[in-house]
Amino acid sequence: MKINITNLDSVEVGEIELKDEVFGTDIRADLMHRYVQWQLAKRRAGTHKVKGRSEIRGTTAKMYKQKGTGRARHGTSKVSQFRGGGVTFGPVSRDHGHKLPKKVRKRALCCALSSKKADGKLFVIDSINIQDAKTKVLAEKFSKLGWESVLIISGSEIDVNFQKAAKNIPGIYVIGQQGANVYDILRRETLILTREAVEQLEARLT
Repeated sequence: MKINITNLDSVEVGEIELKDEVFGTDIRADLMHRYVQWQLAKRRAGTHKVKGRSEIRGTTAKMYKQKGTGRARHGTSKVSQFRGGGVTFGPVSRDHGHKLPKKVRKRALCCALSSKKADGKLFVIDSINIQDAKTKVLAEKFSKLGWESVLIISGSEIDVNFQKAAKNIPGIYVIGQQGANVYDILRRETLILTREAVEQLEARLT
């Protein structure tokens, strides 16, 4: 399939052929869901922790005699029944990450790209290189293009001036093609790819 290429001034400068196996695949919501769950699980710090019975500081002496008091028999105040005691089966520090097959990850990314193309929310621009890192000028260009919630994927190297100017504009997020992921693609309304990003993504995913 072919798609027009524009520049930051909203002028068409050519067209590019998109590979169907990357931008025209069947959209599998289940694969994208698995990818997002895998991605978010890796982000979790896993530092949640409570003290168990063995970690509570206190005396090991028996609280009171075993018989004759009419009360329940207890050997320590560190158990969960008492205030300040340990927590039973509480959270512990751990890694929440899990494995996801490489083929599933590649297919899920293709599905995310294809979903944006199918919804008419995928656009290709010639380049994001600009002369001056002026946020006001770039914001005006985005306003004319109607870009509000946008993920911009460039080639391997991001133009420094563009990145500086764009980082102060709400709703605009810029990453290199090596960082392209399903979560960031789906959580923003519009997906913008540079010509270089298209070529590198196709080489990476086919």
